[in-house]
Amino acid sequence: MADPTEVLVQTSPETHPHVPKRTTVKALVESDGLTSIPSNYSYATHPNESDASDPNDTIPTIDFSLLNSGDPHQRSKVIQDIDKACQEWGFFMLVNHGVPETLMNAVLDGCNEFFNLPMEEKMEFATKDIWKPIRFGTGVDTKVEKFFFWRDFIKVFTHPEFHFLSKPQGFSEAAQEYCKRCREVSMELLKGISESLGFEESYIEKAMDLKSGFQLFAANLYPPCPQPELAMGIPAHTDHGLLTLLIERTELEAYKFNTMGSGST
Repeated sequence: MADPTEVLVQTSPETHPHVPKRTTVKALVESDGLTSIPSNYSYATHPNESDASDPNDTIPTIDFSLLNSGDPHQRSKVIQDIDKACQEWGFFMLVNHGVPETLMNAVLDGCNEFFNLPMEEKMEFATKDIWKPIRFGTGVDTKVEKFFFWRDFIKVFTHPEFHFLSKPQGFSEAAQEYCKRCREVSMELLKGISESLGFEESYIEKAMDLKSGFQLFAANLYPPCPQPELAMGIPAHTDHGLLTLLIERTELEAYKFNTMGSGST
């Protein structure tokens, strides 16, 4: 995946002319006769960039249940595993975390239902103000605005005060419970990370005043693309939050994580 500074605008005879009027990617895909992407959605990567990943790479797996195990040896072992994963990878797969699959599916269904709402209903939440607690939009490179990303998104502040979309029905309730569960998981993980660094388990929570910290719920929609080799769903980036919890979509292979100078898909 390209570094953001190496992403360039690319125009070619195969692409539509530049589309000056902003629209959502979903609306663009559903327009009649779309066989190629508009030029302002097209990008090129650095010629030396490689998308290849080592097939022998295996993302580390952490058994969350062992953090609360009554066995001190099991807890010590999983904290060592967290320490190694954080230092060598920067991310890991979390299993036995206690967040019900039915709840995660309800949240994913709510996201899909929202993105499928009529345009005028979604636009009630559209804003370019990044500090608005509820925001619907379509991806754009905010630094240069020379090209658009192939995604639509929702971003909502859910802590310290819970905000959420008022539609579709039932989405807010499912999301509130999901965000509560995710916050509980995060706090337990941070206890383990604190201990792996040689501190008391509450060190990070106290040092960063996490009880009053922000929690952000974000969902991205990547509609089918007629020229996926030319489009960018989201560029290379580093999440600016303390922890990011990502629901795995096993039917997608759209994420690439960079570790130790290499990529893992």
